[in-house]
Amino acid sequence: MADGIGSLDHPMGMDSADPKRWRALAVIAVAQLMIVLDATIVNIALPTAQRDLGITTADRQWVVTAYTLAFGGLLLLGGRIADYTGRKRTFIIGLIGFAAASAVGGLAPSAGWLFAARGLQGAFAALLAPAALSLITVTFVAPREWARAFGVFGAISGGGAAIGLIVGGVLTEYASWRWCLGVNVPIALIAAAFAVYEVHESKAMGDTRYDVPGAVLSTLGLVALVYGFTEAAKAKHPSDPSDTAVQGWSATSTVFFLVVAAILLVAFVVWEQRTSNPLLPLRIVLDRNRGGSYLMFLLVGAGLFAMFLFLTYYFQFNLGYSPLRAGFAFLPFSGGIILAAGLVSHLLPKLGPRPLMIPGLVLSIVGMLLLLRIGQHTPYATYVLPSQLLMSVGLAGVFIPTASTALVGVGHHDAGVASAVLNSSQQVGASLGTALLNTVFASVVTAYLAANVHAPAQLRRQTPLALIHGYHVAFLWGAGLLTGALVCAVVIVNARKEDVPTEAGAIPA
Repeated sequence: MADGIGSLDHPMGMDSADPKRWRALAVIAVAQLMIVLDATIVNIALPTAQRDLGITTADRQWVVTAYTLAFGGLLLLGGRIADYTGRKRTFIIGLIGFAAASAVGGLAPSAGWLFAARGLQGAFAALLAPAALSLITVTFVAPREWARAFGVFGAISGGGAAIGLIVGGVLTEYASWRWCLGVNVPIALIAAAFAVYEVHESKAMGDTRYDVPGAVLSTLGLVALVYGFTEAAKAKHPSDPSDTAVQGWSATSTVFFLVVAAILLVAFVVWEQRTSNPLLPLRIVLDRNRGGSYLMFLLVGAGLFAMFLFLTYYFQFNLGYSPLRAGFAFLPFSGGIILAAGLVSHLLPKLGPRPLMIPGLVLSIVGMLLLLRIGQHTPYATYVLPSQLLMSVGLAGVFIPTASTALVGVGHHDAGVASAVLNSSQQVGASLGTALLNTVFASVVTAYLAANVHAPAQLRRQTPLALIHGYHVAFLWGAGLLTGALVCAVVIVNARKEDVPTEAGAIPA
């Protein structure tokens, strides 16, 4: 496939590198960090926002779900828009739109306005995320620089969520929950202004017709899939075992949306095989290295959710931490993954992906299993901290090479949509982790209370122990998901260091 070297697709030509590439990376990194932060920053602010706007307990999930539905559902279309309209142009439009949606959310006078703003944020993030990653793909061409750029991306992907918890805690405690959304406005507008001057335009050449039926099928299918996972996550609250409403995976709404998602996504695959200008060329996902990398991102995203979600519960419900202190308790994880990312990006061109992925996943699994030791009175420094450090180092060895192998071999024509598939894998993985692990947790806690509470007076004493038991089971499931990713790395991915770009100015296609 022609890569369009010397054209808009690669404006600097075969033998020259973009002199502004490192400044461009800084702008792209800021945008990517903002997207990752926004997935967790509102979690800390949610209780305060709920009180302020009178959001019911049943509806509060929409503050999170509206974002994930729009983001996950529109990613593939956003990737193709970036490829065809221009990645820089799409990137800037995404930043400005994200800023506007954040302003609406920060000023929201009612729950409906906040839900709508979060949906708009997700829609513009679906433009911004694949444009950002594909800009890295086409801007950095020398192998060492490619690895270093993906090191930045991996550090942000792994550590950004924990940083979001810290920033959310600081803003909620010392300013207002509204600033958890409003803080995006100046960041996005400044990044857009710098992008105008520091980022070069690139876009796909050749056939750039949009696959409208494919866009409709994939968007509705992904929305139905994410919504089905969200419905499955509505498990019974452990303090209300008398509630007999059917919830979780067996609920009618869950089954309905997952069946609809399966029908739509199968129809999408059939259509993509037959159309001449597919939204998602199946060659992108059927390559064993790329397909294996996407599956690894999905499983790691789902497994990592166990650590973030249930440690947050543990810190606040069992140890009595404030939201701010709970956010800072994740700081070692963020710092560890950022520091380890520098070493991993240096080793990637020398060792190749698999020698980093496999040990990284083993460390991550061991770190997750170490969390099975936590109890009601175990100290953070000796029980939680070692686990966080092991997982942070291990996941740095996973995110960076996996992001690289997921895009190596993709022609410039498909860079945006390949980036969108990577982001979709993370998004669907996070949704799957939410539904699966939250449902398992609630079921285990409810069963524990039913077996151990025989009088109302026992409930208060047994509830913390029931929660600890639930965390242990969730961490065990999280380790199982990470083990699935390890199997993918061993059995499916076979990329070697030679498969990373070996000539300056050339990306294999």
